[in-house]
Amino acid sequence: MWFFNKKEKIEDSGILAGGIDYHTHILPGVDDGVKELETSLEILAKHEKAGYREIWLTPHTMEDYPNTAHDLRERFATLCKAYKGGLTLRLATEYMLDNYFEQLLESKELLPIGEEGNHLLVETSYYTPPMHLYNTLQRIKAKGYHPLFAHAERYLYLEKDNYKTLQEMGVKMQLNIPSLAGVYGPEIQKKAFWLLKNEMYSVTGSDTHCPRAIEVIKGLTLDKSSRNKLKKILQARL
Repeated sequence: MWFFNKKEKIEDSGILAGGIDYHTHILPGVDDGVKELETSLEILAKHEKAGYREIWLTPHTMEDYPNTAHDLRERFATLCKAYKGGLTLRLATEYMLDNYFEQLLESKELLPIGEEGNHLLVETSYYTPPMHLYNTLQRIKAKGYHPLFAHAERYLYLEKDNYKTLQEMGVKMQLNIPSLAGVYGPEIQKKAFWLLKNEMYSVTGSDTHCPRAIEVIKGLTLDKSSRNKLKKILQARL
């Protein structure tokens, strides 16, 4: 029994091979993530060496960082021109559900995530939900998009029943893999393992803001059951 439950480092297990990272802050100079192009290229090289095959660059779009789709596309083009590696690079953005998002949703000036371009990566405050959260999520769906909750485990106001309600609404959830390592604290870690065990996640992300993030992921140790569940969503596509 001990053998089958033995924990193993992610780096040694090989499950990152062919993985897709749906949440990063690698696009330089647009938010609280990477500031310099050289650092972006360093992080991309680390991801490729770890085994990833595809990376989504998802900078913040919110009142504090009122990025536009046009500006982000221009910066993304500059990064793609400089990058000489083998990863597939894709662009979306992480939307805070605030007043700026309301304007963008009505104007349809959006950067969706996923191959079909029909998902929106969204977030809220970690501590309190926005007013009319469920209504906003329904309006996103009415516009033809599937909401994808960024780092779903990090919202302190969400309880188990809330997650089940979101799932019933068709809201998908993204795991920050560093949450499993306890990076955001024990309560977030516990919630992340519960969501993973109950197969409530659709995809994963690193939420990379600096080169160290990939080292945290590679050093994470998991038992076989958790590794198998993580592998499944690491390679899942939207």
